[in-house]
Amino acid sequence: MNDTPPKAPPLYPKSHLLAASGIAALLSLALLVFPSSDVEAKKTNIALELDTPSDQLKQQQDAQDQAKATEDTTTSPFAQIDDSTDEPEDTAQAPAPAPAPAKPAAEAVAAAKSPNHREIVVSKGDTLSTLFEKVGLPPAAVHEVIASDKQAKQFSQLKNGQVLQFELTPDGNLKQLHSKLNDLESISLSRTEKGYLFTRDVSKPNVRTAYVHGIISNSLSQSGQRAGLSHSMTMDMANIFGYDVDFAQDIRKGDEFDVIYEQKVVNGKTVGTGNILSARFTNRGKTYTAVRYTNKQGNTNYYTADGNSMRKAFIRTPVEFARISSMFSMGRKHPILNKIRAHKGIDYAAPRGTPIKATGDGKVILAGRRGGYGNTVIIQHGETYRTLYGHMQGFAKGIQNGSSVKQGQVIGYIGTTGLSTGPHVHYEFQVNGVHVDPLGQKLPMADPIAKSEKQRFMQESQPLMARMDQEKATMLASSKR
Repeated sequence: MNDTPPKAPPLYPKSHLLAASGIAALLSLALLVFPSSDVEAKKTNIALELDTPSDQLKQQQDAQDQAKATEDTTTSPFAQIDDSTDEPEDTAQAPAPAPAPAKPAAEAVAAAKSPNHREIVVSKGDTLSTLFEKVGLPPAAVHEVIASDKQAKQFSQLKNGQVLQFELTPDGNLKQLHSKLNDLESISLSRTEKGYLFTRDVSKPNVRTAYVHGIISNSLSQSGQRAGLSHSMTMDMANIFGYDVDFAQDIRKGDEFDVIYEQKVVNGKTVGTGNILSARFTNRGKTYTAVRYTNKQGNTNYYTADGNSMRKAFIRTPVEFARISSMFSMGRKHPILNKIRAHKGIDYAAPRGTPIKATGDGKVILAGRRGGYGNTVIIQHGETYRTLYGHMQGFAKGIQNGSSVKQGQVIGYIGTTGLSTGPHVHYEFQVNGVHVDPLGQKLPMADPIAKSEKQRFMQESQPLMARMDQEKATMLASSKR
């Protein structure tokens, strides 16, 4: 084992150590006095980004002094945010008052209205009494309004979202009550010396014509809605062609329709529809046309484009858009009696309560119970024709023995009375007492356009047919682009 002690570090002369310390001090001083270019750049960046408060105040003061010095000769860049005015020169030097804080839009609108004006929007559960209470009117005021005029009761027939406008006197009494019923009609009640005065204001819309084209892809109702027809106008179109097209079983995918109709417009907004002026319906490749025409006597009907009557003595079906659940057959097995029994009519299935219409003008010879038919209506049409409608849920108002009915008039509602397995109407058609198939029977025609009016009719019909052709061609061309 080596016990030799470690060597001590060499000792430098004291003069050498003092010289080294002096050199280090000189180098440190040089770095502080002469920094590198990189350090200078960093210092410069920091100095531009961070201003001290005193620097900012100095800059603002310099800018204000410069603006004041050039006020009469040049436009200051700060002028855009100054509250300067166009006042005469002698008042321009006066200190401008501090600008008032801007009011919110809602406050500005409220301030513009009279303090005695109130508008209340009807909510669910509101009554005229609760609305009067909201504007500070006593219950006696409600009674006074309702009792003032028979028509004033319309104010109590409130709808959700309806707006009532109240004008009050300075002492808080009702001065005027106003409400807009729809886009065309509004009602008012104004206090006079003799009591309240009721007024009704009805705007007369502008009437223009519009065109739609549709293709049947599922149901007529959905296809009409997709094309832009309202439900009521789709019903009108079905009624027009109801003599030739059975909308319960004849409609096929790909059938087409074109309609020109009246459109009611107020201030550029469509507020309703009028009459169908012309229409065309293509069913299974066969096209039917219709034109609305009013003759010199004021009678209006629909005719084909060449002047034959669209109206026949009978329409094809007593129920719109129903499903045929059982056809006319002399050898059908009865679903309840379970035996072969002639089915001398057509069964149209539809939801319970669906309206049933008379297929022709005539007189009711029975409105009551009839064996397995349940609630039944039988109508005699002249001496030759008779129709029967069975299994009704009930009869329409006014339908009784001896009453006269018009074609298309509602006579009852679909039900399941009598021997019935589900809600439907059993419809029979008799010619001279013999049951015939309503779908196969050729229906008698109504009179065509009178010869004396044929020329006038064609002057209306031809432009309408030409427009439908043009509109359809334009639409198809644009869809191919």
